[in-house]
Amino acid sequence: MPLGIALGIPASMLIAAFPAVCGYFLIPSTGVLIAGVAFDRTGTTRIGKYVLNHSYMIPGLVTTSVSVIVGLVLVKIIM
Repeated sequence: MPLGIALGIPASMLIAAFPAVCGYFLIPSTGVLIAGVAFDRTGTTRIGKYVLNHSYMIPGLVTTSVSVIVGLVLVKIIM
C-alpha cells in the first residue's frame, strides 16, 4: 500500500485491488488447505502431482478475480 500511494495510485483503487494480494490458496501449505485434503472422505479434494495443481486452485482464482472486479466496479460507481 505505501508503494502504491507513492506511485500515485488512488487509495480507492488500491483498496479495490487488495484481494489480489491474497495467495494463501496458491501454494497448499496452510493448515486449512491441508486439513481440507485430510478430512475429505470422498477423495475429490486432493493435492496433485505438481505444487500448483490442487483442488483449491480454480476456486481461489475465480473468487479473487471476481472480488477485484466487483471492487473496481464499486469504485467506479461510488467515485
